[in-house]
Amino acid sequence: MNISITGRSIDLTDSIKQHVTASVDAFTKYNMDIISVNAVVSSTHKKGKEHFVVEFVLNLPQKHTIVITQKDEDMHTAIDIALERAEKALRRLHDKEVDHQRVGLNQIKAENADVKESELEMEDEIVPVELELYKLREIEDVLQDLKDSGKMFEIFIDNEDKTRVLYKRNDGKFGLY
Repeated sequence: MNISITGRSIDLTDSIKQHVTASVDAFTKYNMDIISVNAVVSSTHKKGKEHFVVEFVLNLPQKHTIVITQKDEDMHTAIDIALERAEKALRRLHDKEVDHQRVGLNQIKAENADVKESELEMEDEIVPVELELYKLREIEDVLQDLKDSGKMFEIFIDNEDKTRVLYKRNDGKFGLY
């Protein structure tokens, strides 16, 4: 990464140059292969006040160039804010690349096949049960059978030739439908 720091209408001290260089070196944590960073610090006078303009130009391969311009009355503040904005722009680009990976058609098909297999495994299994519906039974007999077995309900035909359901309720009592 090439770093160039330039001062227009202002002399930059070594401490300012070291501060900018150290901050720009921290941009490497985003793994963006930065080609070059150009920092230009200039001074302007408007209405009797001195204003500082800091401009960062970050050149990235196969991407657009990032340009950050920051104006402030204090040079150190302008540099710090411009560095924060450049870091934020790099973070956005990095997150965009990491989160939005291109996925091939074969990978999508493979993922869908895995989902379909897991859905088939998760389906409820229906087990056919042979019912003894055709012989008439008394309610008391069915109640005793239901108490003795671990079943939740029993379907039967009563003496009046009606199909009935005797079931266990949540409160431990029994219901008849």
